[in-house]
Amino acid sequence: MALDHVLAPLSRIDRTLAGVGLGCAPIGDLFTSVTEADAGATVAQALASGIRFFDTAPHYGAGLSERRLGAALRDVERDTVSIATKVGRQILDARGEVVPSGGVGVRTAKDLSADGVLRSLESSLARLEVDRIDVLYLHDPEDVDLALREAIPAMVRLRDEGVVRAIGVGMNFSEPLARFAAEADVDLVMVAGRYTLLDRSAERDLLPTAAGNDVAVIAAGVFNTGILADPRDDAMYDYRPATAAELARARALQRRCIEHGVRLSAAAIRFPLRHPTVAGVVVGARTADEVRQFAADAEATIPLALWTELDA
Repeated sequence: MALDHVLAPLSRIDRTLAGVGLGCAPIGDLFTSVTEADAGATVAQALASGIRFFDTAPHYGAGLSERRLGAALRDVERDTVSIATKVGRQILDARGEVVPSGGVGVRTAKDLSADGVLRSLESSLARLEVDRIDVLYLHDPEDVDLALREAIPAMVRLRDEGVVRAIGVGMNFSEPLARFAAEADVDLVMVAGRYTLLDRSAERDLLPTAAGNDVAVIAAGVFNTGILADPRDDAMYDYRPATAAELARARALQRRCIEHGVRLSAAAIRFPLRHPTVAGVVVGARTADEVRQFAADAEATIPLALWTELDA
């Protein structure tokens, strides 16, 4: 399924890095604190690099990522960017109470109710300072049955009303995403870390199911939390320190890439886009320099011989 109508801006612009989005969890202080200035510079560099698709969520920094993205895009014409955010969680303050609409808190709690979807979106619109969302995901719904019964119908109504342009589900696991692709009226799903050079498990269930149901796939977590960007000794894999075996596999992939004059990170970004069901990739960055590098990687030419070796 082609999703150019939501991954690309409504207004025609001179240059767009098609199919590549900026993941905004890092500017919500994921793992490391980021200054307001650096967060703004990261988004500004993404725009300068031709990136027009931005992915955020209330869960990222308990609203901080959305607020910073909204501030960075405040003076940018709305129709020149495409914004994705998520529902399925409420933002809580230090006392465990839901923050006022548009507020930033200290943590989040799951809420798959229909009312929760509406409240979450209202709050996101306020933080982002926009009147519509291009892509609305349900964020990590562990209870699939409840999500299908409560949250998804509410999201369908929002799409029908034109408040959002497309709806989907985002998760770290491909098997439940395959169920959503088969059973829910969604336009796309986002799978994090399960269709990468190191983990291709989405090929077994999600990708064929999505293709069969005309549901597009967005690949996130393409570096598997960093190991495929730089497999150094202290590299992370799936949000934890990488094991010796995982580092060995990543370094073997890196050696193959170096032999062909390609950065491992470039191959990691380009890999999911080879699949016809994958409509785009989302790459997180916390600094302008990181954006410059992954934007260059996204446009790298990968020799067919390297893909043959990596596939083997």
